[in-house]
Amino acid sequence: MSLRPRWVAAAAALVLIVSPVSVPAQAAPVAAPSITLGAGETALVRFRLADEAALRRLVNSGADLAARPRTQQGAVLVDIVVDDQQFAALTEQGAVPVQVIQRASSPQRPAQSRLAVQADTLHFLQAYWWTTNGRTFLQTQVATTASDDPDVEITVTWRTADGATGSFPLVRFEDAGEYQYHYALPQPLPAKPVQVTATSSLGGAARPTTPAAWPGATPPAAPSGYQKDFIDAYMTPVDIRARIKRLGRQYPNLVDVINLPNKTQGYRRTAVAYLGDPNAAAVVVESVKFGDQNMNGVQVRTVDPGQANRPLSATYRDRVLTVRLATDSGGKVISTTDDVAAFITARYPQQFRAVVEAGSAGLPMPIAGPVRLDDGLKGTEVPRAPWTVQALRIGKVRDGSKPGVLAYSQEHAREWATPLVTLEFAERLLANYATDPATRQLVDSVDVFVIPTVNPDGANYSFNDFNFQRKNLVNHCTGPNRDPRNRDSWGVDVNRNYTVGSYFDGYVGASANCLSGTYAGTAELSEAESRNVIALAEAHPNIGLAMNVHSYGGYFMWPPGAYKADGRVTLPRPSIDESKFFLDSARRIVGAIAAERGTVTWPSYTGPVADVLYSAAGNSADQLYYELGIDAWDFEVGNDRWNEATQQWEGVGFQPPFDEGHAEAQEYAGGLVELVRVARDKAANDQ
Repeated sequence: MSLRPRWVAAAAALVLIVSPVSVPAQAAPVAAPSITLGAGETALVRFRLADEAALRRLVNSGADLAARPRTQQGAVLVDIVVDDQQFAALTEQGAVPVQVIQRASSPQRPAQSRLAVQADTLHFLQAYWWTTNGRTFLQTQVATTASDDPDVEITVTWRTADGATGSFPLVRFEDAGEYQYHYALPQPLPAKPVQVTATSSLGGAARPTTPAAWPGATPPAAPSGYQKDFIDAYMTPVDIRARIKRLGRQYPNLVDVINLPNKTQGYRRTAVAYLGDPNAAAVVVESVKFGDQNMNGVQVRTVDPGQANRPLSATYRDRVLTVRLATDSGGKVISTTDDVAAFITARYPQQFRAVVEAGSAGLPMPIAGPVRLDDGLKGTEVPRAPWTVQALRIGKVRDGSKPGVLAYSQEHAREWATPLVTLEFAERLLANYATDPATRQLVDSVDVFVIPTVNPDGANYSFNDFNFQRKNLVNHCTGPNRDPRNRDSWGVDVNRNYTVGSYFDGYVGASANCLSGTYAGTAELSEAESRNVIALAEAHPNIGLAMNVHSYGGYFMWPPGAYKADGRVTLPRPSIDESKFFLDSARRIVGAIAAERGTVTWPSYTGPVADVLYSAAGNSADQLYYELGIDAWDFEVGNDRWNEATQQWEGVGFQPPFDEGHAEAQEYAGGLVELVRVARDKAANDQ
């Protein structure tokens, strides 16, 4: 039916609904010659408009829009009821007719018009139930064959064995402009569901389905006296280094401590200061060397020479940079901020660089200072030298003859719980070796590698300066982006700096903007942190399985982890057999996590990264899998918690209260132990 009044009233909201993706400008497609209207004919026609402005003009003119506009490849698609004259006017204005959805019916054929309306077909992609802490949950995903219709509504109805029933709506999920499915968050039920059905607003229905138990796997019970709970506080990289040293000393027959080859920058930054007032006019003066290299505390000032016709000049003596501003014939200072910034950089290229503070370009340079350069770092107990990232190698036989497993964590600095997971896991293997035959058998048959903190510099900054720091501390920004106001946005996202499916190859999910949270760096593997992960894997070709531990959200994922935007083309999918191995192993590991305190990773959060989370161009798991042949997974520890009082799922965050972080360490360490069992069993099956 016609929805014109609704669309006219909602004109202001249309921008939010149809904001198009920015794409390169293209010539307007030529209208298909077969799309025409006869004299006096009225029809419902889908047009492609060039942009939002064209849509606004249509709405303001009172056009008879019949459905919600949508975007496709950057253009706006609208369905409009038009007569032949309106059709001609729209095409002259650049609107391109792409489909005649329906022509006006003659009075003699109403029955045929009704017959033309077809119901859609629905299909369950997922229907799983589980019980945690005494509460039963159901999660479903349903796909419709009417995938191009954004207004299809789908409802799921459930039934328990005692006849209780209920229903809940699903919402449409699109990714990169492509329809995926309809879904809902896990729904609380009074008991185990025995049947679910789905119906749509178009009259479609899915075959009744019996939900399956999730994950359907449980680990072997730990024996009496099994030792765990080795974590008693959040750990900085300094704490982690001490723990690694202690484990290597305590278990010399089971542990090698590996110094990875690429030292990181360290907890260091250049020293910087505003020369002038950034709210009026200022130049940002920065040391070329790091602040700890005798540049913290260096003073900078500008002075009026007090004489006429003086050129811009400077001296650097006794750790004081004095800039004497230029004057005219009357003795008036004439130097601008641009003059001073360029002069400092050119005059002292080995000591300083300077840029005009944003908003100060071309302004008269004030008499200012002295100001002291400072790196701004607050951590008083953090070493400033380049950092050696370390790994633990755990196993009775550590000569490469046993199947290898790699667990690594804290690529993202703010994820404080993740090294607790890998260290708890490592210590369980070591502490129980002498007393638990099952642990001894695992450690005797598998070669385990653990990198507790991939990104120690960023982690030190997160603990001491800015807790939401995600990236490392390497500042590749240039020009005004080096303004100190951006200090919490500098760095490279280590997990966007790898070589497969990267930003540099045109994949989605990373950025060339040095201030972006997903900045990919200057090139693939430009960062020491990412090179270390790959160096360890390449140096030990027996590594066949890997787990990258992140937080938060409660995901369990594997490749492909990235896609290209046009058509949402992912990296190559694993083979059928590989996909089955990934999923079967996931069920085992999710079951082991749940054994600790009932935390269940949702089935909708279990699968390829690109499908259950987002496209993450240049992530480490993709390089390990596609280039090195390693079966690579990703944890996102920190599952949402169900609040019975509010009947809502609640997130836990990157740095939850330690009681929660401790619990995450315990349950996900159990998942990593199960990963080692998977490696052992896979090796046995391969043999």
